[in-house]
Amino acid sequence: MSAPVLTTLLVANRGEIACRVMRTAKALGLTTVAVHSATDRDARHSREADIRVDLGGSKAADSYLKIDKIIAAAQASGAQAIHPGYGFLSENAGFARAIEAAGLIFLGPPASAIDAMGSKSAAKALMETAGVPLVPGYHGEAQDLDTFRDACERIGYPVLLKATAGGGGKGMKVVEDVSQLAEALASAQREAQSSFGDSRMLVEKYLLKPRHVEIQVFADQHGNCLYLNERDCSIQRRHQKVVEEAPAPGLSAELRRAMGEAAVRSAQAIGYVGAGTVEFLLDSRGEFFFMEMNTRLQVEHPVTEAITGLDLVAWQIRVARGEALPMTQDQVPLIGHAIEVRLYAEDPGNDFLPATGRLDLYRESVEGPGRRVDSGVEEGDEISPFYDPMLGKLIAWGEDREQARLRLLSMLDEFAIGGLKTNINFLRRIVGHPAFAAAELDTGFIPRYQEQLLPAPADLSDEFWQAAAQAFAQGQPSVLRADDPSSPWAINSGLRAGLPKEITLHLSCESQDRALTLGDVSTAQLKGEHLLTEHNGVRRQHRAIRRGDVLYLQWEGELRRVETYDPIAAVESSHSHQGGLTAPMNGSIVRVLVEAGQTVEAGAQLVVLEAMKMEHSIRAPHAGVIKALYCQEGEMVSEGSALVELEEA
Repeated sequence: MSAPVLTTLLVANRGEIACRVMRTAKALGLTTVAVHSATDRDARHSREADIRVDLGGSKAADSYLKIDKIIAAAQASGAQAIHPGYGFLSENAGFARAIEAAGLIFLGPPASAIDAMGSKSAAKALMETAGVPLVPGYHGEAQDLDTFRDACERIGYPVLLKATAGGGGKGMKVVEDVSQLAEALASAQREAQSSFGDSRMLVEKYLLKPRHVEIQVFADQHGNCLYLNERDCSIQRRHQKVVEEAPAPGLSAELRRAMGEAAVRSAQAIGYVGAGTVEFLLDSRGEFFFMEMNTRLQVEHPVTEAITGLDLVAWQIRVARGEALPMTQDQVPLIGHAIEVRLYAEDPGNDFLPATGRLDLYRESVEGPGRRVDSGVEEGDEISPFYDPMLGKLIAWGEDREQARLRLLSMLDEFAIGGLKTNINFLRRIVGHPAFAAAELDTGFIPRYQEQLLPAPADLSDEFWQAAAQAFAQGQPSVLRADDPSSPWAINSGLRAGLPKEITLHLSCESQDRALTLGDVSTAQLKGEHLLTEHNGVRRQHRAIRRGDVLYLQWEGELRRVETYDPIAAVESSHSHQGGLTAPMNGSIVRVLVEAGQTVEAGAQLVVLEAMKMEHSIRAPHAGVIKALYCQEGEMVSEGSALVELEEA
């Protein structure tokens, strides 16, 4: 049988994975096609494609989840194949079947394999039959609250609710006791329906201090299947991976082989083809339990590429063309160590609430040997509330783990982002933490070290405020006399007609304010985008980037946003109405649970907001009476919009 023709590839996704797939496709000489929503018309993945097709709509349900629109886009653009990326329709068997029915090539496994492994419940039943150890749980068809309540009592709390068709932490909730079950189940079902079009759930025992270790498998159409080593993905927040590395620290060759061979048997049992990942929970005794199989390319695949020297997307394309795997299991390399961190638009100090807005500043670290950045944004892009908040990934490789870790820290220091909140400082604290350096990894890492990873804001030093003021004064002389640029008071020199060169700046940073008076003498010097300071005989260089009235100043390893403000105008900040509860970010109202005049207890759910495929509850900060409602279900709201007015009892 002749190999199928594949010259044009459509990527049915967005963001960094779409850009990453297209990069390899172009290197192989393929024409690339991007699809985009109305919101993503000018997004980076759209800009980088050879051909782009507008799917319309803004929400994923109206664009990236529309199977008929994507297939029509492939046919209109002349694409012979579709790469699903990850998330969205990547593990949707109906999508795979529709592509095949349209005479196109799906760069993923057969629909039957997605059916078998894409459903966590079906996968666990299959693994149980195959003798693979499972975590105690319920994976049945009945989805009513009573069934889950009985199952949870049998399993024992705490338990973990998971969407059967899900991934990426969507539709996943930890339940500590029966009083939380009803609300958690309803919320998880809504998230699952919104993200995957399937609200079915399973529940399993929530293990304490497990490691999350996964095996990368790859199979061709000729019956060959192998594993490309493993990844440790234990460091997670809200059940979503934050840091991934390969190989897993401390894993013996024997355990690697046992887990790898089990993963290969699982894939072969369902006639798997292409890239897939079998995920296990690994306890401290070296016992592993099957979690799920992701029938797609994973977010963390770059660390596997780094330690093997392989391009997994290139392998996907070659397998789709009917080629055999280019090596045997014994030939799979394992070279050095790689660590990846996921960069999110979110606020770690506010329960990792996703952030929206404009990237006023976006500077990536320099790529080179052992340094890789996979991103899907550029400076000036808008981060919308409709999609996952991941901006990109930083990947560092080293001859050993410590070299990779130090290289990653250097990359994080070089990154500069402004305009919205991100987790970059949080990532740096993780990678720099002594426990991480010692490879003390498990899924409880972030909660265990929360005080160090998410420290309470500390007072900024006098040295910081002086440096920031000098950067403002030297970076924009007109701040001294904005109304007359030719005035000697607007010139950064010593001429003051007998008067002292002295100005007062009112600065704000991280909810702290400071008024500073600057005179003639300064130990700080601004050169380009770097501020040189001297303190106690030690000279240091800090990145200092101006964006209008905002200064981004690198200080003690963190990029801090400093603004000038008018102290008189700031008085009006006390104008906000008492008892007002506002939207923490842009999003849509999915549930309004109260009405005007209703009495509520402290902690009661008032409104549920959906943003970036996750639900966020607005709760009563204290007991009181609902004085007014300013939102309704289905309405889009902006960050800061008043939602509920609560009068204290």
